[in-house]
Amino acid sequence: MSQTLIALAMIFSELSLLAFGGGNTILPEMQRQVVDVHHWMTAEDFSALFALGQAAPGPNLMIVTLVGWHVAGFYGMLVSTLAKFGPSSVVTVLMLHVWERFKDKPWRRHVQSGLLPVTAGLVAASAALIAHASISNGILAAITVATAAISLKTKIHPLWLLFGGAAAGMLLLR
Repeated sequence: MSQTLIALAMIFSELSLLAFGGGNTILPEMQRQVVDVHHWMTAEDFSALFALGQAAPGPNLMIVTLVGWHVAGFYGMLVSTLAKFGPSSVVTVLMLHVWERFKDKPWRRHVQSGLLPVTAGLVAASAALIAHASISNGILAAITVATAAISLKTKIHPLWLLFGGAAAGMLLLR
């Protein structure tokens, strides 16, 4: 058990420092670690935990806590949550002071502009990973494509899209 807790701490501490541009940017690496490297769960289990984490109230990275719970119970939940949110919080506080110090420098705007496409690419990779793990047949592929299209074309809250996709899946797959 202690080896598992150490592994969780190492993985989520590293992911904490890599989560640049938002938490969802680390989903591909998180999934690779817990599914492919450590074999703690299947890709389908990971996708289900992600959906559950998104549906639950609270932070959008509830999946971190759920993965920890799934892997090692209460202590896994505690370790993974602290490891994910601790290091990045410390770095953020420190960097905010540095960033504020250079608020009038022209290069700051260029740095921010350059980070935008990086963040967009990481979020797109996360979406592709979750979609790939969730789609096991043509009906699920159609529901995924329809949901993505509706999300891009409207301002419907993602939770309603999640409920709609679940309802469509229940009706069409029985």
